[in-house]
Amino acid sequence: MTALQQPPRADGPPRPPVRVPFPVVDEVARHCLQEEEPETVHIEVHLPGRLDAPRLRTAFGQALLRHPRILMREAPGQWYRRRYEWELTAEPDVEVVGFPAAGRDALRDARTRALTQAPPLSLSPPIRVEAVKAAGPGSGRIEGSEATDAVGARPRGADGAMPHPAQGTVLFLTINHTALDGPACLRVLATAAELYSGRDNSPAAPPVRTTSDPPPPAEGTPSNWSQPARVAPGTPEPSPGNGMLVTELPLPHRPKGSPYTVNDQLMVATALTIAHWNREHGARPRPLRITMPVDDRPRDATMPIGNGTRLVEVPFSPAELAAHEPAGMPALLHRTATRTRALKSLPRPQLGHGASLLTAPWAPVAVRAALTRGLRRAAAPWTSTTLLSNIGRIPYPLDFGEEAGRAHAVWFSAPARMPRGLTVTTASTAGRLHLALRWSRALLSHGDGAHLRDLFEHYLHTTEVAP
Repeated sequence: MTALQQPPRADGPPRPPVRVPFPVVDEVARHCLQEEEPETVHIEVHLPGRLDAPRLRTAFGQALLRHPRILMREAPGQWYRRRYEWELTAEPDVEVVGFPAAGRDALRDARTRALTQAPPLSLSPPIRVEAVKAAGPGSGRIEGSEATDAVGARPRGADGAMPHPAQGTVLFLTINHTALDGPACLRVLATAAELYSGRDNSPAAPPVRTTSDPPPPAEGTPSNWSQPARVAPGTPEPSPGNGMLVTELPLPHRPKGSPYTVNDQLMVATALTIAHWNREHGARPRPLRITMPVDDRPRDATMPIGNGTRLVEVPFSPAELAAHEPAGMPALLHRTATRTRALKSLPRPQLGHGASLLTAPWAPVAVRAALTRGLRRAAAPWTSTTLLSNIGRIPYPLDFGEEAGRAHAVWFSAPARMPRGLTVTTASTAGRLHLALRWSRALLSHGDGAHLRDLFEHYLHTTEVAP
């Protein structure tokens, strides 16, 4: 029985699917879709053992029913309609879980699909799950193939990388970002893990932080009205789309009682990395603005499914980042912590007040879509320099039972369209930091991404300072 073939009622024909207007974030993303750079979010979950195919399909199907808001597709409509709408379906339109053939390049190919093939909005749900068997020597070491520069991973040697069994499984979740974000899909995956294994996959309690009145913004903070720096072009590639590199690093040390968080350390490392890169490429110094998603949703089964983060922008002046000396690191970390706390505490619409006006139904969606795309092009010089999305410690065990085991590595990557052209996404699992760099191939090459990774690793290490 398909989603549209619902049981007939005694008093009439089947009920039509429930329709929900697109929220602001979904509509803006829908207006700005581009085939050459699909708006996908990629999640990559590494398990030490094997998964049973029928059992995983059953568990994931049941998980979708427990989170029915994920069972959605774009409702058809005329060009003059005032809103895009989601149709909520009773069942999936397509089989969500697939099992690609194992092989030497299976991981590389799955990463490439995650960047180039977005699940269609016309079929419910707009996600895809692939269970890829890690096969061959070293396949569990999170390595990429050097046969392509679209994606890759850095093999870690004697620097402390966790040894992983060669016969593992990697789950690739690809999400159409017009409909969903990574944390929401991870919540559904945690439910699937619990149904698959019969083990508790409830989220761990969030870290306890001391609360205080939000601090005022630091003096000398660059104005958000000034044009921010762009990531300087490296070696652009002729083919469109995104490239990606994933790597595993030690979590940065933070002295006990520090007034800053690991997120602040990641923010500083990102800012210093881009400032260094731009100096190397002769770019004129300009203020940096780094977009940071803030997610206030609960992580339990009541978590709202969809695009639930709001975006804030953390500024840095050129003087703060110019040839930074280690002695100035504590002050930079403290200023960054002050800014991020202040920004997180301010109530703000997800994409700001301007997006709310654009998505009000004052004109047909086709008219507002053209206006939105035009304004986006005009505002490109004021777009933030880059995006740092820190998922933080993965709150769920992602325990798939005795044979498959618990996740020992989880990567996310966010879209990297121009004019930003670069996104940095981090998460931590099993005491390790999992970093994904994703870039527009119109801006950078794989070699550029590898250099940026090395710079990030260096500057992250420099944030490990005494109070």
